[in-house]
Amino acid sequence: MDIIDVRSLFTVACLCVFVGIVAWAYARSNKSQFDEAAQLPLAED
Repeated sequence: MDIIDVRSLFTVACLCVFVGIVAWAYARSNKSQFDEAAQLPLAED
């Protein structure tokens, strides 16, 4: 295994992590949490 194989595997791993984060961010089950977090700057003490 040479450096080109390592770089290719690293690129594929980064792509998988990116797709996982995007899928998590757009999951419907997280919408209520994100809506609540979006309102935090507007909330008064």
